Amino acid sequence: MTSRAIATVGAVVLAVAFLCVAGVATLTGAASACSVITTPSGTTGRYDAEQLHHAQIIVTVGVQDGIPVRGQIIAVATALQESGLRNLGHLGENNDHDSLGLFQQRPSQGWGTPAQIMNPEYAAGAFYRKLVTIPGWQTMPLTVAAQAVQRSAYPDAYAKWEGDANVLVGLASGQPGGGTAGPGEQCISVGGWMKPVQGPLVSGFRTTERPGHDGVDIAAPKGTTIHAAASGLVIRVVCNAHLINGDPYSCDVDGDPVTVRGCGWYIELLHPDSSVTRYCHMVRRPSIDVGQQVAVGQIIGQVGSSGHSSGPHLHLETHTGQPATESNAVDPVGFFAVRGIDLSQPAGAVSGVYVGRGSRPSARE
Repeated sequence: MTSRAIATVGAVVLAVAFLCVAGVATLTGAASACSVITTPSGTTGRYDAEQLHHAQIIVTVGVQDGIPVRGQIIAVATALQESGLRNLGHLGENNDHDSLGLFQQRPSQGWGTPAQIMNPEYAAGAFYRKLVTIPGWQTMPLTVAAQAVQRSAYPDAYAKWEGDANVLVGLASGQPGGGTAGPGEQCISVGGWMKPVQGPLVSGFRTTERPGHDGVDIAAPKGTTIHAAASGLVIRVVCNAHLINGDPYSCDVDGDPVTVRGCGWYIELLHPDSSVTRYCHMVRRPSIDVGQQVAVGQIIGQVGSSGHSSGPHLHLETHTGQPATESNAVDPVGFFAVRGIDLSQPAGAVSGVYVGRGSRPSARE
């Protein structure tokens, strides 16, 4: 990282604890209010329009080049560290050698001509071309992968930007709203987590009435989009439904709280902290597949009522390890709270939504 980039990063406003997509939502307890990000006209939050524009370019080039989400996150984190997501030109005596642009690439080191490096699209592409030559980069800690590309004098500096990069990749992808969502849309914590669907909690974790309920139910109308709660790897896409007598039952139709068992269409995501989130009762098979990487806020499915369910809702589970089992299931409310997200909302009436009866997947899948 260059000396002038250090000064640039230091000038970036970092006092805001949360980013919010198109709307302000207040969290209870120790958490503070989300700040507002509006794009592309400007921001009143943590990053301004120029920075968001450069994050968008990095993500777009990554998508065009077939770079997985993990690579896009590494690239954005690197640019945050090197330039603060500013396209820095030559600053005379404050320049570190001949470093230029978003990634502080050096013409003398073969990164391209000064004009090429100052083109953000070219710079992002050059970063990705080097990244994919690093054996095992997708499973490396972010700072190790970034350093393998950059060979910085500050090899451990990239790690602190991983949470912000997760958020910015999600925003830049347009999946959580990208500045176009209406008031009350999702907030993304600085650690890169969000509530996967808007709606009130209508059933809790292992309550007295339902001790076998290994998650929480969030009521929402059928077809409501479900977002990835955090960046991660898709490890399971399953239809889990059958009649109480063992006969098969389709996940492509509404289930029943009495005669049908199972989670319906559901997926599991494995996150970088080794936790697993499970999303049940989707209306149809998710469009993502096992082995796919997803960004925080990416649409992973739609709310439905498949399996053991009395009406449309998301049954959300959180697990501390893989495979996700009854023994490592934890209360999603507490799990999300320590990650900066308050799942709770007043359980008021929701038009067209029934109280859910989501249950753990049955043994028969």
